[in-house]
Amino acid sequence: MEKNFEVIIIGGSYSGLSAAMSLGRSLRQVLLIDSGLPCNRQTPHSHNFITHDGENPAEILAKAKLQVDFYKTVQFYNRLASEVVKTQNGFEIKTESGELFTSKKLLFATGVKDLFPEIKGFAACWGISVLHCPYCHGYEVKNQKTAIVANGEVGFEYAKLISNWTKDLILCTNGKSELTSEQMQILKKHAVLILEEELESFEHNDGYISNIVFKNGEKIDVKAIYARPALKQHCSLPQVLGCGLSDQGLIKVDLMQKTTVYGVYASGDATTQMRSVALAVSSGSFAGAAINKELIEESFV
Repeated sequence: MEKNFEVIIIGGSYSGLSAAMSLGRSLRQVLLIDSGLPCNRQTPHSHNFITHDGENPAEILAKAKLQVDFYKTVQFYNRLASEVVKTQNGFEIKTESGELFTSKKLLFATGVKDLFPEIKGFAACWGISVLHCPYCHGYEVKNQKTAIVANGEVGFEYAKLISNWTKDLILCTNGKSELTSEQMQILKKHAVLILEEELESFEHNDGYISNIVFKNGEKIDVKAIYARPALKQHCSLPQVLGCGLSDQGLIKVDLMQKTTVYGVYASGDATTQMRSVALAVSSGSFAGAAINKELIEESFV
């Protein structure tokens, strides 16, 4: 297998594959390294991505990989990238299996890891009936009894947003409310029920929520839950290189998807709070074009 490439992409989900296609069509020698753990792997259906609305995410990935594989300058390596070193001419990437590869440019499309709260059933329901994005999943649970797990300003803004999809809405603050009196009045005006009891578990059937169970023993039946768990970078290598992170823990990029380290780009969920397949594909495609442009500028002297 070839060891030296113009571009190495770490992360082979929607954004990484999109960047690989863009670069493959630009005749670049590309290696895509992927460990095979997309964050939406237990989500049954992907939505709001035109031409693929309602498809299974794994099927979209398989189709994308097959299409990228058409471009023979793109190679795939199914391993975990474990080490990175910046060199005089670019970068060295080492995988967990000990393989060493070099490149002039590097793209991280590694996504983020969700840090689930200690609520039994939360992880099992994540992406199925515990949802993060109404644009991705709200239509499927429209006008149904829905809970939001959040507090304070986040809870208020989340309730305001989700009220567009359903008026049968409960805000679970999972402990003492941090809402202002004005926010509580507005939510009550819009018939949003506020519950401050601490959460114990989610009763579900294969990930489909049936009841929220509180620590005081009470239950409420709901059909869907919205939540935004804390997150961290799925891959620590951008930080090893010194790439800057935002206050939200996202990789800082400019309008060209460049990080704070020259020659290093990032795209997809690792860079934005707006997590969707369509946006991941868009940022990956743009990053691929931006990397190709930088390579041209460096050689055309």
